[in-house]
Amino acid sequence: MFDIFWRAVLIGIGATVLMDIWAIVYAKATGSALPNWAPVGRWFWHLKDGKFFHDDISAAAPYKHERALGWIGHYAVGILYGILLVLVVGPGWLAAPTFLSAWIWAIVTVGAGWFLLQPGLGIGWAASKTPNPNKVRFLNLVAHTIFGFGLYATAMLIR
Repeated sequence: MFDIFWRAVLIGIGATVLMDIWAIVYAKATGSALPNWAPVGRWFWHLKDGKFFHDDISAAAPYKHERALGWIGHYAVGILYGILLVLVVGPGWLAAPTFLSAWIWAIVTVGAGWFLLQPGLGIGWAASKTPNPNKVRFLNLVAHTIFGFGLYATAMLIR
């Protein structure tokens, strides 16, 4: 059981690393900014007060280490998704990983961003308050597809 847990943790880390590499490549290729994890860290910080949704996270009281907390939260969520994947599909998946299972799970996890994190940051359900919500949604789906490939690839590497 302990072995299954640690492999699921590694799968979550590997997938998150691949998604971060994708973000760097995309930013360099398009000239767009890298993800800023500080607002996410601020959001995580305010969860301790029971505040899940903000009209504008930038108006919330800042936290000195919010960027670090954002990065930690980003990886903690990736690890949680790796563990949940193994719980959902069963530990047998670790012996014979399939991309389809990993990809479906990764697309399902977009829902947490669209219906919890994004409204929590004040950018609306599924980024509806952003200047180009469909672009944000598309990029979320692409990033989570990369994450799904990372789940699968990491599982293949450590099986």
